[in-house]
Amino acid sequence: MSCDITSGRTLPCRDSVGGLKNVYFINYDAAATITPTADDEVAFDGIWDATNFKYELKGNSSLTTNIQASRENGTVAFEQVLELTLPKLSSADNKQIKLLAFGRPRIVVEDYNGTFFLVGFEHGADVTGGTIVTGAAMGDLSGYTLSFSGMEKLPPNVCTGTIA
Repeated sequence: MSCDITSGRTLPCRDSVGGLKNVYFINYDAAATITPTADDEVAFDGIWDATNFKYELKGNSSLTTNIQASRENGTVAFEQVLELTLPKLSSADNKQIKLLAFGRPRIVVEDYNGTFFLVGFEHGADVTGGTIVTGAAMGDLSGYTLSFSGMEKLPPNVCTGTIA
């Protein structure tokens, strides 16, 4: 792998928006056939089946990638941090939140620009924190907040292809 930069970047158009639209949880073992198509992309078509679960989002959810670099050790890793807010509590959701916390799913994140990112490509993503909260005032959140973290050799992979 060459470490030399291969292109520049012009100032992009102002046609991008923030925010996450959906996340898709893929059980780690069910996603064993995911293969990269390029250094930062993975093919989408082969991973979509009935064992993947869509969660719709609205506001207060984000994906952040922290670059963890050490000059002394000569290493770079990418910490992928997904923060989700899921309104409304239910017994069925409590069970799924427990399973998410026990497992290490791969997570496809869809943003409002129509871009899909794969979090936890090699090692999966772990729940590192969160809350199940009823709120104190009538306007407060009654629902779930979840923090997922994945430590990978690359930033979240861009997914190509289409969702079935």
